[in-house]
Amino acid sequence: MKNTKYPSASVTSPLANQIPIFPILLVNFIGTLGYSIILPFLIILVLKFGGNEMTYGVVGATYSFFQLIGAPILGNWSDKYGRKKILLLSQAGTFVAWIFFIIALLMPETSGFDIPLPILGAFAMSLPLGVLLLARALDGITGGNVSVANAYLADVTSDKDRKRNFGKMAASANIGFIVGPAFAGVLGGTALNELLPVIAAAMISLAAIFVIAFMPESKLCTIAKPVDEGKIKKVFGQEHKECYKMAGAGKASFGDVLQLKNIPFILILYFLIFLAFNFFYVAFPVHAVQGLKWSLFKLGMFFSVLSLIMVCVQGPILSRISNKFSDSTLTLAGSVILAIGFFLFTSMNEVLIFLGVIGFSFGNGIMWPSFLSILSKAAGDKYQGAVQGYASSAGSLASIIGLVAGGVVYGLVGVQTFLISGILILVIFGLSFKLISVENSYEAAS
Repeated sequence: MKNTKYPSASVTSPLANQIPIFPILLVNFIGTLGYSIILPFLIILVLKFGGNEMTYGVVGATYSFFQLIGAPILGNWSDKYGRKKILLLSQAGTFVAWIFFIIALLMPETSGFDIPLPILGAFAMSLPLGVLLLARALDGITGGNVSVANAYLADVTSDKDRKRNFGKMAASANIGFIVGPAFAGVLGGTALNELLPVIAAAMISLAAIFVIAFMPESKLCTIAKPVDEGKIKKVFGQEHKECYKMAGAGKASFGDVLQLKNIPFILILYFLIFLAFNFFYVAFPVHAVQGLKWSLFKLGMFFSVLSLIMVCVQGPILSRISNKFSDSTLTLAGSVILAIGFFLFTSMNEVLIFLGVIGFSFGNGIMWPSFLSILSKAAGDKYQGAVQGYASSAGSLASIIGLVAGGVVYGLVGVQTFLISGILILVIFGLSFKLISVENSYEAAS
């Protein structure tokens, strides 16, 4: 009987440090840039197409719902067929989704209709909104970019560089979040209005496809059983010439992943982290506009500054401290600082809110890459893609719950919603003490 509880988590891939990480950082940046360009316009598009607040929530949750389904499948496929092919498939799906986005914008305005829902009210719908939902669904079902990119990075990174490189990965995404909204503001001010930013997002997605096409494959081919004698041509027929034998290679079910040592616990932490962040992200824009009376420009600057600080933390700062402190220590320290940041957001004082930005950015900047480093070690080589895929699904499930529940809770308790995020992070802090022994077990096995 095969033992899936103890994967070779501490075994560094033969390709570690042989493949440069810049291309995957560039792909991550391009993907985030394309996604963040449309963020400032999404609510405007929904209202323009005849939708309402509930429609906006459903549009936001559609991507996460379909990613919940698609990410594990793509993660498994990346283990079986290679990271590069699945990254290409995922990015191609994103590109086609942007094409549907453009089609929705070019469609003539049609009268919508309301679907009455008990308690929740009316769900507004129209034909362009239907195409928009289709675009978000397609992007979500092929939305394995992040999980497969993380698996790719884990393949080409040695254990000692893991935390630093995941910090660079997070920083590349945050740079995209800085540039994207600003880019959208410039392009949206033209005569084409929302159409030009969407076209730009499609072109950026197409550029990512070309970048991926020239990237080397990070996962060596796997052979589930010895090749029969006399059939040596099958070996030379493989796409990847450098192979190593790995028993049980292929698709990993959710049950297989749950049998891996420490993975269920880490997936619970992954879910709680995303839940805390989505309560914040859905409630803060409403609070900023309605409670703080901020303009959209000021709100955009808030998120740009927040992302800029995180880039600084996840880049030079994390690189300096990554060799001095363990992943588990930085996860614990970052969670405390992050919780303080969430608590400061409950204030109406802009000075305290700015301090909250620093706490949020610094805490998240050191916690998240360190946590991802532990996850990649626990996943091992054989199940890296599958585990990253199921982790992405856990995040998607938390996003769906957070996006829906966060808006409802804010309507009931207002700014106190951020206390929920802070308390969830403190729960994560308490649970994360177990990560010390988890990390030590993998270091001892290496």
